[in-house]
Amino acid sequence: GKYKQQKRHSRLEAINETNMFAARAASRTTAMATRRTAAATTTKRSNQTVPRLANLEEMKAEAVAQLRARVRRQKEIMDATGHSEAEELAEMWKWIKISFAVATPVCVASVIKDLTLIDHAHRPHGPLPDYMAIQTKEFPWECETCALFDLECWKKCREEQAAENA
Repeated sequence: GKYKQQKRHSRLEAINETNMFAARAASRTTAMATRRTAAATTTKRSNQTVPRLANLEEMKAEAVAQLRARVRRQKEIMDATGHSEAEELAEMWKWIKISFAVATPVCVASVIKDLTLIDHAHRPHGPLPDYMAIQTKEFPWECETCALFDLECWKKCREEQAAENA
């Protein structure tokens, strides 16, 4: 009883698995066939094509035909625009002049603003507050507490050294 049921159940599972694999294979086959037909009916266009393999004269003829087709298409595009090269140059120079007419006053105004209205931060005169004058080790020159370009500190240090030596 129980053994026969298990055997029957395992046979049904095997049949179901077989059907499942067959269905997967069939769907893959139809998908691949669909892709092939789609690829055969639609060709990708690019600006660079390679002649088909054939003898040398046929390849040259096909390359020349492709070049002529490209030149013909370019002439169609040029004819469709409707203006000459001189008109395009005039339009270009018009926009260059407009750009300079807009950019020059903006640049001049920003320079004037920066020079007149913005207060530039400089180092305050006099001794620095303690939190800004933290020094973990002494500098390796004669005035060990003076920064390299702190001329007032150097002047005081040299005067102190001269007073000590005198």
